[in-house]
Amino acid sequence: MRGTPEAEGRRWLEQAKEDLKWAEDLADRGGYYLACFLAQQVAEKAIKAYLYARGEEVVLGHSIGRLCEAAGSSEPLFLEKGRRWAILDSYYIPTRYPNGLAENIPARVYTKEAAEQAVAMAREVVEFVEHLLQDRSKRDCFGGDTTTSQ
Repeated sequence: MRGTPEAEGRRWLEQAKEDLKWAEDLADRGGYYLACFLAQQVAEKAIKAYLYARGEEVVLGHSIGRLCEAAGSSEPLFLEKGRRWAILDSYYIPTRYPNGLAENIPARVYTKEAAEQAVAMAREVVEFVEHLLQDRSKRDCFGGDTTTSQ
């Protein structure tokens, strides 16, 4: 059995942060296609962390855009930021399978620049969610409102 919603959110965020370290490492060492895929996974886990912390029991799906829409019902900034972050959805399948790219393979297509941009965006998602969860935790400790807006 899992703990409180906040504990579950922190657990998901912790995994996202750990994955982010490896995405950064892969981008530095030339595993560009893997760094792009892992960046999408990092963002997905971070947004799911927020949703779990808000009390969602089950969060299905992999689309950053759709997850941001779901999170946007309680934090409107997800709607704004999600429009930009949704580009990470394009790294979910083509980075992993040769049939996702016409007559090429992911290892030859993705570049250092793409990997660096994807990882930077994933880092931004993690930092945003971390800030929201920290703010929420502080407000809960003092009995304040649990919604946030920046």
